[in-house]
Amino acid sequence: MRKLILAVALGGCAFFGLASGAAAAEGSGNAAAEAAAAQLSPVDVQEVSGLLDEIQADAIEKALVRSADAGSQALIFQVNTRGAVISRERMVELLEQIVASEVPVAIWVGPSGSRLYGMAAQMLAAADVTAMAPGSRIGKMGTPVIAKGVTFDFGASTDLLQTETLGFADARKTGALKFASNDEGVPVLKNMVFTLDGLTVDGPNSKTTVLDTVAESLDGTGQVVREATTVRFFKLGLLAQLFHTVASSPVTYLLLVIGLSLLIFEFFTAGIGVAGLVGAVCSVLACFGLAELPIRGAALVAMLLAMVAFAVDVQVGVPRLWTGVGIALFSIGSLFLFRDVDGASLRPSWITLLVGIGGVALTYIVGMPSMTRTRFGTPTIGREWMVGSQGVALDDISPEGTVRVHEGAWRARTNRATPIERGETVNVVAIDGVTLEVEPLEGAAKDYRERH
Repeated sequence: MRKLILAVALGGCAFFGLASGAAAAEGSGNAAAEAAAAQLSPVDVQEVSGLLDEIQADAIEKALVRSADAGSQALIFQVNTRGAVISRERMVELLEQIVASEVPVAIWVGPSGSRLYGMAAQMLAAADVTAMAPGSRIGKMGTPVIAKGVTFDFGASTDLLQTETLGFADARKTGALKFASNDEGVPVLKNMVFTLDGLTVDGPNSKTTVLDTVAESLDGTGQVVREATTVRFFKLGLLAQLFHTVASSPVTYLLLVIGLSLLIFEFFTAGIGVAGLVGAVCSVLACFGLAELPIRGAALVAMLLAMVAFAVDVQVGVPRLWTGVGIALFSIGSLFLFRDVDGASLRPSWITLLVGIGGVALTYIVGMPSMTRTRFGTPTIGREWMVGSQGVALDDISPEGTVRVHEGAWRARTNRATPIERGETVNVVAIDGVTLEVEPLEGAAKDYRERH
């Protein structure tokens, strides 16, 4: 069983300071220490930020394998997450892999101000070492999962951490952290590597590892110079980071709003344009986010119905009752789309909600109706003389399709009894909203003229 646990915070500047700034600060006198440190096995750092989703869980598993294959001394997870959206079964698998790791595992919560909340905080029980940066907090881990080899023992805070949070001082005082270098915590990565030096860790199969992460040497004045071993920093790749970012509630919400709005806009224009392609991409990405995040199905249905209501008034070019119904449904759906996870709310910020709801309201009260009125208010379209004009079918019309009339492409509809093939000449007999009603020059169904 793992004996020690560690949670620390890392700022980007602190990491790069370990790689280059430390050498410059100590000057030429630490050359011997650097040479000795270079002979030590490296320590790996894997960044875990944002919600613990399937992408991050997969990255954690790959980091465990990568560090073991590379012969690293230890693997540090730099953690800043407010919850997990993976299943409890998946969490069990993750904890058991951390416990069975051939490389000692440390968890470092940071930088200052970072959080480790929800089911993700249960990783603290599976790690070998933990510590926290000043200003960071842990807790709200919920009911512990049952994982082989994992014991949830956080001293006097074992029960408290299931529902409450603790800062570094309280966590250290109550025994929630079974390792900490001093009363101030471990503020940066360099300190983290230094404090790992000399620790004895019991691994799987009763294998004991003594970490050797710091080399010492005397400079020209007889002073002891300490230099840490090589630290290798890893984070999500570009594509993985893209999907991880998409699977956050604000981004998913905005992508859904933009995607649906652009698809409706494209529906009322002829052919497929840039708006349709962008709307399709946004909608696909939003669907990925919705699949990863906990949502309320009824709220999503309300937002989809809102778009249908908007479309009713868009085709007539005037915001009416259906626009009001759409705004009401969309607002309700936006507020209740995401469910809470691990006691933390995933609802987007009020600024995000105002951008989404306000943008949709302006689009369907002003933008889309104006576009429809402008299109049918020009001298070339929407006038009485357009009826009787001739055009060419751009595709098969049976009963709907697209035609070219007066150098413009338009949606068209014909009687089911008289389908029109691509390339045939058509005659415009009426205009219904944004759709031209057409018929072939010969053999047209009589019911068109009978209505007159």
